[in-house]
Amino acid sequence: MVAAYHSTFCAYGFWLPNDPRVSWSDYVRCWDLFYAAGGGTACGARRSVAAVTHDPESRRRAKETLANPPVRFSMEQIAAIGRGFGIASDESEYRILACAIMRDHVHTVILRHTKAIEQVVGHLRSRGTKQLNAESLRTDPTVWAQNSWNVFLNTTQDIARAIQYVNNNPIKAGMPPQKWDFITPWGNSPV
Repeated sequence: MVAAYHSTFCAYGFWLPNDPRVSWSDYVRCWDLFYAAGGGTACGARRSVAAVTHDPESRRRAKETLANPPVRFSMEQIAAIGRGFGIASDESEYRILACAIMRDHVHTVILRHTKAIEQVVGHLRSRGTKQLNAESLRTDPTVWAQNSWNVFLNTTQDIARAIQYVNNNPIKAGMPPQKWDFITPWGNSPV
């Protein structure tokens, strides 16, 4: 039984459709992007391939074909998005065990909820965007990529490992550790 999810979702332009490392789709909507990136196909990978090496030059060329520039959040925008996530968490009583809002993607560990994880992610993204708007910090026409990558966590060990990974993400990227008011402490969260 699924106890929690490690959900990763991206800002617009971070993980490109038909990325040669792995794609969520075998449908090619933008052939310019496909060719500029060197092709790409759907993949049945069950583990993250984010660290797989890729050609930075072809990735740069692919990003140039996007309809809008890739989104990179400032620290001020990251804080606003976090406030939006807190509103969403309060509205639906999500039990979020870890959250890292990076400059171009987000990692969360969320205990199972009555809503499907895709709905939870959509709610978080919506509230994050609304908060950017409310604080006059939205600078991009499209903030988020469409899909999310959701890993099912079934054991206490899986959840603990995911929490550690998420909490270490900002530090590995040279950012300060993140502390959010909406985080549910792990010791208070029955699986």
